[in-house]
Amino acid sequence: MPFVTRFAPSPTGFLHRGHAFSALTAWRAAKAAGGRFLLRIEDTDFTRCRPEYEAAILEDLAWLGLDWERPVRRQSEHLADYQAALDTLRDLGVLYRCFRTRKDLLALAGGAPHADDPVDTRAFTGGPIAPDEEEERLSRGEAFAWRLSLAAARDRLGDLKALTWVEQGTDTPGLKVAVPERLGDMVLGRKDIGAGYVIASVVDDALQGVTHVIRGEDLVETTSIQRVLQALLGLPTPVYCHHRLLLDARGKRFAKRDRSETLAAIRASGLSAEALIAELEG
Repeated sequence: MPFVTRFAPSPTGFLHRGHAFSALTAWRAAKAAGGRFLLRIEDTDFTRCRPEYEAAILEDLAWLGLDWERPVRRQSEHLADYQAALDTLRDLGVLYRCFRTRKDLLALAGGAPHADDPVDTRAFTGGPIAPDEEEERLSRGEAFAWRLSLAAARDRLGDLKALTWVEQGTDTPGLKVAVPERLGDMVLGRKDIGAGYVIASVVDDALQGVTHVIRGEDLVETTSIQRVLQALLGLPTPVYCHHRLLLDARGKRFAKRDRSETLAAIRASGLSAEALIAELEG
């Protein structure tokens, strides 16, 4: 069996230690298996992605000593592939339009935009609105999101717990059972920006022949949703490896939104790539 894995960052900021660890983990796995390592740029978020961030990604990975196959796949150049997948799901009757705003979802979840504790608005299962209201909102040109209906998916596929994947990462490897209910009716696309990460990633993994998805354990729940999409679209299921997350001195995982120290800043400080890699492996 061939071994094909990938590192798929979004150019919405500069890479940090967590990205370096994930990229190195995937690259080394490919080298050890005599397989292929792909770099994919997931740049479908047109409001946040920047060319300078993509250039920095290439520079940072080369500094770490990584190599990858060319050409690099950029999702912004393949939007028709993701739209075709959305069209298929819509034809299957497993998508519905959701006009609810984040404020609406916060209210439904019992939170408020100013709350000190963040409220998770992802696990929404409210289903579509009445057809006449939907028609009225469409006529007014209101923005909407395409959500995956788990209820409709269950009608087509049967018990979603029958969907499994082979897990080689985490502390408990083995056969895993999908539990998509934890994320609810996830948003797969929007009228204004098209398909989102969750479905684009599934389509790309299939088109690129990815056999092993190696990524952080924070995406385990997303795997359940992607497993449903693979079943609906008739796509193969890779082996998954969800590795541990690196934590900073405060015990928090490295994240762009927390302005974690970037690889560019680390490089500018004079630290060598070898020293950083030794630190990551410590």
